Amino acid sequence: MRFVGVNSREAMRQVRAALGDEALILANRHTEQGVEILAMAESAAAQDDGGASKRVPPSAVPQPPAAAGPATPAGPDPAQAFEAMSARLLEEMRDMRAMLTRERGQPASTATLGEQLVQTMLASGFSRVLADEVVSALPEELSAAATLEERALAWLARQLTQRLSGLDDEAAFMDRTGIVALIGPTGVGKTTTTAKLAARYVMRHGTRPVALVTTDSFRIGAHEQLRIYSRLLDVPMYALNADQPVSDLLGRMKGKSWIIIDTVGMSQRDHRVIEQVSHLHGGDSPVRLVLLLNAASQPETLEEVVVRYRQAAQAAGGELRDCIVTKQDEAGRLAPVLDIVMRHGLRLLFVSHGQRVPEDMALAQPEALIDQALADCPSTPGTVTRLAPEPAVRSSGSLLGQGRRLAAVLQLLRQRLPGFERLEEVWNLLGLPFAVQQQRLDRLLQDYPGAGEALGMLWSERRRVPGESWSMPDVALSPEGTWLALPLLQHRQVAGQQARLETAGARHGIGVHLLNGLPDAEAGEWLERQALSWCSQVRGSQRVVYAGERRSLVSLDGVGEAVGDVRCRFRGAPGRLVLAALAADVAFKGNRRDRELLEARVWFGEVRDEESGKVLGKRYWLAPARLGREPEPLLLALLQGDVLPQLTRRAWQRLDPAELGELRADLRLLMASGLATVAAHLDLAEDESAMDLRAELLGLGGGRRRRRDVALLESLVQLFLVRDAIRHLGLGERETG
Repeated sequence: MRFVGVNSREAMRQVRAALGDEALILANRHTEQGVEILAMAESAAAQDDGGASKRVPPSAVPQPPAAAGPATPAGPDPAQAFEAMSARLLEEMRDMRAMLTRERGQPASTATLGEQLVQTMLASGFSRVLADEVVSALPEELSAAATLEERALAWLARQLTQRLSGLDDEAAFMDRTGIVALIGPTGVGKTTTTAKLAARYVMRHGTRPVALVTTDSFRIGAHEQLRIYSRLLDVPMYALNADQPVSDLLGRMKGKSWIIIDTVGMSQRDHRVIEQVSHLHGGDSPVRLVLLLNAASQPETLEEVVVRYRQAAQAAGGELRDCIVTKQDEAGRLAPVLDIVMRHGLRLLFVSHGQRVPEDMALAQPEALIDQALADCPSTPGTVTRLAPEPAVRSSGSLLGQGRRLAAVLQLLRQRLPGFERLEEVWNLLGLPFAVQQQRLDRLLQDYPGAGEALGMLWSERRRVPGESWSMPDVALSPEGTWLALPLLQHRQVAGQQARLETAGARHGIGVHLLNGLPDAEAGEWLERQALSWCSQVRGSQRVVYAGERRSLVSLDGVGEAVGDVRCRFRGAPGRLVLAALAADVAFKGNRRDRELLEARVWFGEVRDEESGKVLGKRYWLAPARLGREPEPLLLALLQGDVLPQLTRRAWQRLDPAELGELRADLRLLMASGLATVAAHLDLAEDESAMDLRAELLGLGGGRRRRRDVALLESLVQLFLVRDAIRHLGLGERETG
């Protein structure tokens, strides 16, 4: 059967409605009318082909004789029904054959979006390894598109930019005192780059603190070239034999806080590379190694240069983390050298593009460099050039790619979610003795959240989560309305609702309170005296005074004035929250009869499925009338906080002490509720950076399930477990080494 919808989701909805969840998708394509899908029921596919071939053709079906006399009502004739079914089957088979023929004859431009993005990267000069790694995290929101549109290209540029590490500003490199050694093969431009860096340093700090050193005694005129630069810059220059340690010169360079060493150029295949780097680490002063990469070199050469020089640095007891790209003006494409930098996790400091000192060198700007690399692609958007498969780069396999992605995801989570680094610190307590866990946890939570870190609080119900022995922790909200990644345990807070609210305001500056249930009389009156913003999610049985009568909120359904609707997510799926409101009076819990009623605004919420419009749930809220329509975002936050106890319970069960080692119950609850909060935030956020982060996280582990929030939670658990395994392995290596 053929189905046509305005998009893939609509077409698939038609397939499920007609054929059920077990339907087999035979083909799909994009047409002017939308997305066309050819599908058949699984039961039809399971029929015996030989039996189907023995069916009687429509022309052989005997026609029933005409009935004599008046017509009498009768059921459908079996022969006619069979003829109609056979004719329809033949028509569908012809359509299927024609559609499959069209699919086989389609040009390369009808490839999936992921394939088009991969081909775009390959055509630009990026490697197959990096292309596959990037596109494996293509978000679901983009994957249904048929063409390489601007949004997909913007996503690709963002992914590459995130992988290209650079300096935030030049001061991060120039203002750090010490010794900098430029290393790399012959002819890569070390001497000119030495002069450019020295010139930039002199422009910031003057000539007095800087000195130049050369170890190049092999190349004719090498000393003289650097000496000319030193005279022009008015800075001293020293010569050092290649087999002399740096410490031999340190006594002669007293008072110099920035020393640049221009090393002798050696092929990456020269066995003396290790010896050369060892001499640079011979002194007591640490030496920062910076590798120079020629943008005009072949990718295979660049790969070998990075691998060999990094091995040499490691063998000498040092690390090689930084690089500078040279001769950009001589390179036909920029992507190959950027690919090497990204895959090996190097930090790109500067890019050199000419011989002028110091003009022809600029601070590396990842976003601009990626835009330039993609602009070098010979293909235009919407078309795909089929390239021959590229062999995988031997030293940058899937494990290295997974490690880079894990580190990148953690960094993005730290940048996005306030409190995430605190959550990591809680995880770092895993496996320590109970007494140490308690001591460090107390110290960690003593000043949390910090001043200005939280504006509001989502107060959880003061009862145990069904089926568990613990209560859901409270969750603080940042001034931007984002949940803090590390919740607050209930048992660590003061007793009494009013005391908790007042303490939260005094210690943490909390001015917005989201409550589960109406506040008691003491807390409610305090909130009103302070004129704070607050909102309570209540049950439908809650009674209010409306039109002089005490009525339950359920009985007032349909009475409120329609306010509008907002997008939301409910139980892990997209929906719309339809709102209505009315004015009423309400008494706080435990209020005596002689006390005044609160002038309140009752809010009615109906959650509907975004596609079908089916009602998924109803919610009721109460807020002081003085807030007017201000509580609308508070209602949404309360609604979407419903999922936190469920996710926390799932995470709690995943964090089994039998597998993780010694783990206090309160520590386990903090870890579980923190993971739930992060997963819920990522599921709810709609901006593009959240979309990118979701795709990266789901690509690391956990997979894609029916409920996205659950899949994100599983991925986060996996992320932390892998992080801890790597961290513990590293500690073990240092202890045994």
